[in-house]
Amino acid sequence: MQDFWPSSGFKQLRRTPRGWLQPTDDYLRLFLARPELALVPESCDAERVLHAALVASPSKSVAPGELQALQDADARDNYAHFLRFRDGLLAAGTLEAYYLGLFPRDGTGRVDIPPLFIDLIVQAMLRNLLDDSADAYELRAAEMLFRAQRISTEGGRVLSGDLAVLDMLHETGGVGDFGRFLAEAGAPVPAIELRVLADDNAAAYWQETEGAGGHRFLLDLTHEINNELGHGLVLTVVRARSGLKALAVVLQKWIAHLLGVAVTIRPVQKVDDEAWRWHVGLDAGATALLNDLYEGREVEPARLQRLVSLFRLEFADPREMRADVAGKPVYLGLMMDAGGVLRLKPQNLLVNLPLPAAAS
Repeated sequence: MQDFWPSSGFKQLRRTPRGWLQPTDDYLRLFLARPELALVPESCDAERVLHAALVASPSKSVAPGELQALQDADARDNYAHFLRFRDGLLAAGTLEAYYLGLFPRDGTGRVDIPPLFIDLIVQAMLRNLLDDSADAYELRAAEMLFRAQRISTEGGRVLSGDLAVLDMLHETGGVGDFGRFLAEAGAPVPAIELRVLADDNAAAYWQETEGAGGHRFLLDLTHEINNELGHGLVLTVVRARSGLKALAVVLQKWIAHLLGVAVTIRPVQKVDDEAWRWHVGLDAGATALLNDLYEGREVEPARLQRLVSLFRLEFADPREMRADVAGKPVYLGLMMDAGGVLRLKPQNLLVNLPLPAAAS
């Protein structure tokens, strides 16, 4: 099995008997090496002392005066965020317990850390639960849970690309500051190839999962195509390697790992269910849209067109659901914003599934 996402810190974490991840000093050191906390030539002496002390002992207590001694306000804020994150993580004991504590089902949670920290622990948890996966499509789909995507339609296909990488390529051609210099000078910028993930290039994705190389792979999120043949017959043209199917599998594993509940999820093109009782938006836009559709409100066609996919979720054991909706499907929605950006919020599944109160 090939390794993937080495920067996730998975190798620096310890698995508990439950399969959850315990933080270690080496894991915390990865954060100290990130650009937000790494030393720069302008770092003051107090910052250098603090950084060295934390690298030597990442869990050491830091007095308020040590932070106030930092001359740069941004550096003070970055260290304060890191220490708040570190202390919460160590108190929770595992990444999973910490994450669930940020998003409790009773709605009392308060997120007091930057989104970057949340994305990083989501990546580490996904790296753990996909450790035995040999499917490049699952890995690429899992990136959608911690990296914003830009959705585009090309030749009738719905393609998902990494937002940060696509924006960087648009600005610099993918060659960093040199590309930006060329663009500002009006000189030609070298083109960087974007590839739609397919069976014939899946091996290359495995080799490039670290850094912008892997993130240059687009994921095809096009639905199956139904052709009406008349006389009530429908021919379904199935995309054998659908990114939507891979995403559904990842979401199944995500729920099982964090909630201990077995579900099946499959992409659907519409909700054709007069007994529609429950839905969960996988992002803010989808939540609002599904609420409006459920309430029978008029929805503008342009807004409906931003819906990337619907999914039907079913519990393997209806007894694990709230009694008033036991046995009913749960519909999920995934939607891009008006600018074509999709920010999937995996915590929505953990907070909003119809579980009994005792499972909270």
